[in-house]
Amino acid sequence: MSLVSIFATAILPIAAISVVGFVLGRFREIDPGPLNTVTVYVLAPALVFHSLATTTLAVGTLVEVAVGVVAYIAVMIVLAEGVGRLVGGTTTGVSAIVLVSAFPNSGNFGIPVSEFAFGETGRATAVLFLAVQAVLMYTVGVYIAARGNSEGALAGVRRVFTVPLVYAVLAALGMRALEVVPPTGTTAMTTLKLVGDSAIPVMLLILGLQLAETDYGAALRQVGLATVLKIGVAPIVAAGIALVIGFTDPTVGRVFVLESAMPAAVTPLILLVEFGEGDVGGVPVESFVSTVVLVTTLVSLPVLTGIIALLNAGVLF
Repeated sequence: MSLVSIFATAILPIAAISVVGFVLGRFREIDPGPLNTVTVYVLAPALVFHSLATTTLAVGTLVEVAVGVVAYIAVMIVLAEGVGRLVGGTTTGVSAIVLVSAFPNSGNFGIPVSEFAFGETGRATAVLFLAVQAVLMYTVGVYIAARGNSEGALAGVRRVFTVPLVYAVLAALGMRALEVVPPTGTTAMTTLKLVGDSAIPVMLLILGLQLAETDYGAALRQVGLATVLKIGVAPIVAAGIALVIGFTDPTVGRVFVLESAMPAAVTPLILLVEFGEGDVGGVPVESFVSTVVLVTTLVSLPVLTGIIALLNAGVLF
């Protein structure tokens, strides 16, 4: 499959929906907050539950993905922390670089790209990647964002117990273990699938709306390091981890690497605004993170196309 074909089938549909959200956000004052709330509390949990409850992935494969995500994020945190301190960044600056480098947009960008590129296996693997990352984001991520403020950090970590994704994962895995998952053709599962499927286009529209609100301006001069770590270094780290783990299912391994190559997530912005304070090189932290999200999203389009081509060519598996 040529690069043009890969871009047209796996990347362009995702970019097109995001562009619709971006244009809409530029011409109309639309608050993505309520849409995000609906996605977090209704659509995404339905997507996660249905995908994990009905996936044909073996239990061993699920464990491999979970271990891989933890290892990948741990290595990226260490690398980004070291680089951030090496360049003499402030505590806030280092925290911002770490969060945008270590946590990819595995949800409203990663899931649809993985599904378009690798089908149902891609979707199921991406959903699991997102679920594990969500737990780490609201524990380790909150701690990083709120360094030096233990009370705020502890209060934030408690939020992991209010994230519906966590319970959706536990419920799906528990029902699979007890073998009480309803058949896929039942009304309940059909409804869950309908609700879950709607999460993907809504996620992409939200991404576009969020990018439309980005005030990049002076922050463009400060995001080079974070962009290189997220788009250049992260996929290499994930590829190394995938080779060490040796995924039983090659397609799952490919999706794992692809998910790690996604642009920076938006959630670090929320964490830093709520639990951190200060600036990055004279740029307010919220402007810095928003600009990293925008730049890495744009840069990722050709990069992801190339990565999908390499993965399909069997470079790793």
